[in-house]
Amino acid sequence: MDGVLIAGGGIAGLTMALTCHEIGVPATVFEAADELRPLGLGINMQPSAVRALYALGFEDALDSISVPVDEVALVARDGAAVWSEPRGLDAGSRWPQLSVHRGALEMMLYREAVERLGPAAIVTGCRVTGYGHTLDGVRVECGLLDGTVEQAEASVLLGADGLHSAVRAQMFPGEGSPRWGGSVLWRGVADHRPVRGGRSFVVVGNRRQRFVTFPIAATDPVSGMQRQDWIAELKFDPMRGWRRGDWNTIVSADEFLADFEDWAFDWLDVPALIRSSEVVYEYPMVDRDPVDRWVHGSVALIGDAAHPMYPVGSNGASQAIVDARLVGKAFLDHGVGRAALRAFEVGRLDEMSELVVDSRLAGPASVLGALDERSRSIFDDLDAVAPADVERYIADFRRDARQSIDAFNAAPPTIERGTRA
Repeated sequence: MDGVLIAGGGIAGLTMALTCHEIGVPATVFEAADELRPLGLGINMQPSAVRALYALGFEDALDSISVPVDEVALVARDGAAVWSEPRGLDAGSRWPQLSVHRGALEMMLYREAVERLGPAAIVTGCRVTGYGHTLDGVRVECGLLDGTVEQAEASVLLGADGLHSAVRAQMFPGEGSPRWGGSVLWRGVADHRPVRGGRSFVVVGNRRQRFVTFPIAATDPVSGMQRQDWIAELKFDPMRGWRRGDWNTIVSADEFLADFEDWAFDWLDVPALIRSSEVVYEYPMVDRDPVDRWVHGSVALIGDAAHPMYPVGSNGASQAIVDARLVGKAFLDHGVGRAALRAFEVGRLDEMSELVVDSRLAGPASVLGALDERSRSIFDDLDAVAPADVERYIADFRRDARQSIDAFNAAPPTIERGTRA
């Protein structure tokens, strides 16, 4: 067949399918799960991703399931505010930053993909296990739930099959397991009164221990409570390894709650939020080292299959969505084939490789570690107490953020409305 095969029906794969449909390119998604369900927890989407989804026609639908994030706030271990920075519209962006339940976002994309592309375009219970090149495209092997294997041919295969990508494993057969840097995350969702007005992404803690929370639903007008996604993080020695090999395990809050038992402030009750969660998941924080290519002939990696990174700076799902739009633009410029995949790789690989490495440094939240090491007192004004290197860090961050927003606002759409391949 002509067109595109997509391995993986997650956020990257579904956005890619919808983008292909927009520009008139036939696409089929192969998803390993037998049924797509609203799984996962909360995620943040940067304005670049929101802009891309709005361009696909999701403005009203996305706004109905998400909450605008107006600020990122860093808070010291004692609960004192250290620093905050506006985000989204409040920062001057023409598009908001949004937080949303990952499952709600994925189901929104899935329902619309079925509606626009037709049910036959989303094939569930079909895991892409390998590929081989043909004269003018690619042959894909797909394992079905009954153990049989089927084959399909297309002009291009896009590996959007995540951290444990089978497509990437064939490209890099010796890569091995994901890299663990020593941090373990425990995550959950629970109701809490609005934190800092109900539109804040809040990071509390220090270098060894952090707690993150952000809203994923509007405040209930009756109860006054708001659905919060939370993340508790502890740092361990990466050389000793982690006691479990699974990267997504349901555990008891007793595994880590004692370390956060006294983190109860007037505005945020951390132990109560943890205790009121129905389910707690454990995620050893992993990524993979950057690679020197994402393309092998008529095959390319996108999203977490290409650049899995630590969940720092709201980049995981956001960059996957942007990838899909950039591949679509490459198809428009170069046709659906190898030249387009190479153009996408050339324009994107170095930037994302740098972001993978930078994400290991914890972003602006690294300031909390520096302050915790230098000052144990409660303070109100970062500029009045921070050492010179921290002051420079914040100043550089603010300048870079402002320049980035200005360039983003001025940039033309990745794909002009109505453009067809």
